[in-house]
Amino acid sequence: MGWLSKSSLKSMGFHQLGENVLISDKASIYNCPNISLGNNVRIDDFCVLSAGVGGVVIGSNVHVAVFSSLIGAGKITLSDFCNISSRVAIYSSNDDYSGTAMTNPMVPSEFTGVSHADVFFCKHVIVGCGSVVLPGVTLEQGVAVGALSLVVKDCKEFGIYTGTPAKRIKERKRDLLELEKTFIASQQSEL
Repeated sequence: MGWLSKSSLKSMGFHQLGENVLISDKASIYNCPNISLGNNVRIDDFCVLSAGVGGVVIGSNVHVAVFSSLIGAGKITLSDFCNISSRVAIYSSNDDYSGTAMTNPMVPSEFTGVSHADVFFCKHVIVGCGSVVLPGVTLEQGVAVGALSLVVKDCKEFGIYTGTPAKRIKERKRDLLELEKTFIASQQSEL
């Protein structure tokens, strides 16, 4: 995988650009002035980040795997230590599928019924391959979403969710909170 150079990243005009940001030269990034990236962020091949007016905020130590997309007019936030597996789609905008409005961006907005709502992932969220997250959803700290899930409602902290629509199936261990402390201490001792 080829990474964009540091000078290329700086020239893109991100709202915020942290250190050690790795973005594939095959990723598509739109509206960079509305995108903030923390430290130690990796965005792989064929990902699409399309920031609307709300923007996209990605914290530190975050991975967005191949073919994933973050799209919409609402704000999308991925907090520290989030992991987005391959082919995950995160939407902060959604067409009205009921038939009471027309659909698609090639139709003027007065004929469509697009809804927009912020999407928020708290720390240590992991979303499995092929999952879809719809507008207005908050995934609280430590949530794990299984592969091929459809997330339409908020998910409570340290739950493991799966299915269509996603439902809580069990608790997720909290050991990672202690590991986070050790990791941060080790990073600070290296400075």
